[in-house]
Amino acid sequence: MNNSQKNTDRFLILQYRAGNTSVLSALVQRYHKVFCEKAYWVTKDKEIAKDIAQESWIIIMDKLHTLQHPDRFKSWAFRIIYTKAIDAVKNRNKESKNLGPGDIIESRAPSLEDESKLIQIELLKAIRKLPKEKQDIIRLFYAEEYSIVEISSFLKIPIGTVKSRLFKAREKLKSILKKVNHEK
Repeated sequence: MNNSQKNTDRFLILQYRAGNTSVLSALVQRYHKVFCEKAYWVTKDKEIAKDIAQESWIIIMDKLHTLQHPDRFKSWAFRIIYTKAIDAVKNRNKESKNLGPGDIIESRAPSLEDESKLIQIELLKAIRKLPKEKQDIIRLFYAEEYSIVEISSFLKIPIGTVKSRLFKAREKLKSILKKVNHEK
């Protein structure tokens, strides 16, 4: 994000705090799609992601007065989205544990005619075998292209921890992929 957009976010937030509620539509227009994408990234369900984005906007409007640094709106709002999405996944996992065998059978195997698709699928399978915290680091760094500093801020963990988790996640991925290749 460039400085003019940060300044615009700051301006919009200050205007909203001053009572100009009409500026909220500009924030919603700018971030709603991105919020849905971030929620989908965690939940892997479009409908749940849309619901999370809607619910998050309610929280954002209610808590916007507590935001100490309006220029950090995006990361603050992402944290709300991320937390709500994680909660939704936890709830879904609890519900799925209560299901009996055979209640849900889901198949996501696309047609695999292209070698690069096979590689992508193997990589995604390997990533899914990682612990949740390592999956998050890999996705934030590679898929979402956040910097280590941004990830540190977003997850509220030290930069060194981000670097360590990223390194360990890469090493674990290497070993998983080596095992997969040796089994074939």
